[in-house]
Amino acid sequence: MSPSFTYRITKYDPADFAESGAYNGAEEEVSDHGPVEAAYLAAVAAFAEASGVERLEIREPEVPGFVNFGLEAPVEGHGLSGLFPPDLTGYHDGAEVSVPVALELVRAMLRDNGAWCRLEAGNAFTVHVGYDQYVYVGSDRPCEKAVARTREFGLFPVAITASPWAVGFDDEDDEAVEVADEGYWERVRAALAIHKELLMEETCVRHASRWHRLTPGNLKAVRAELGPRSLVTIWPSLESDVRAVLAALPEEEPEGLVGEEPDGTLRYATVDDTGYPELVALTAGARAARCLPPFDERALSLCAALPDSDGVLRARW
Repeated sequence: MSPSFTYRITKYDPADFAESGAYNGAEEEVSDHGPVEAAYLAAVAAFAEASGVERLEIREPEVPGFVNFGLEAPVEGHGLSGLFPPDLTGYHDGAEVSVPVALELVRAMLRDNGAWCRLEAGNAFTVHVGYDQYVYVGSDRPCEKAVARTREFGLFPVAITASPWAVGFDDEDDEAVEVADEGYWERVRAALAIHKELLMEETCVRHASRWHRLTPGNLKAVRAELGPRSLVTIWPSLESDVRAVLAALPEEEPEGLVGEEPDGTLRYATVDDTGYPELVALTAGARAARCLPPFDERALSLCAALPDSDGVLRARW
């Protein structure tokens, strides 16, 4: 269910589009890091105030992946430096942040710094940042004063039916995943009883994973450390013959490679023509490795999302 009132906020004058059939050129499709950006943030703050919202939930957070379509190169820290620790603790689905922190997240998205997420307060208030400096604000109130103030800021709010970035707007992109309930973990335990060791991928933020060696003896401890609403995927264990793993890498389809360093640290790299320097660094001295299939084939593995403490699955993987 979407908010009753949704507005598209842009720096582009609708009159320009009506006259020419196009907005301004690509050189203006990024943040000015100045007064226009400040106007966007002030507009979002005005709508939040008009909606009576003081805190927002981070939903579907992500950082840059293998392919980055942004007009600006991602920056170190993905625009999250100073907001969250380097390990991104606190930047996960369902995490609550204050409006000032939410505005900094909007700033990072406007600047195309790499991080992206939806910001929501249930159906009472939503903020989505799209391409080309389009911001979509939804509210359960009409927010007439916020609309007027946004115009005073020099921006153009337009009432629309729904945000194109709302969940479920394009069902073709929806992913189906099961809940990591006790039935799921029983299947993991059964697999461990057979194979003795497995590899677990833990994803709290899309395109950023942690890796764990799983054994019958450490499964309970690893489960206790998993991040909220993580997507967990079980893969076969690492192989000790690293040369054989490298020799079997495909030449065309991008794949992933997990390598174990001498100190036991597990690292991941995407395999493609541009990533071979990283691949060489990853496998130098590695004592074990595993080649993984493309992301869209993860359904072939044991894959599930962690429910909340009440047993309800709210993560929308």
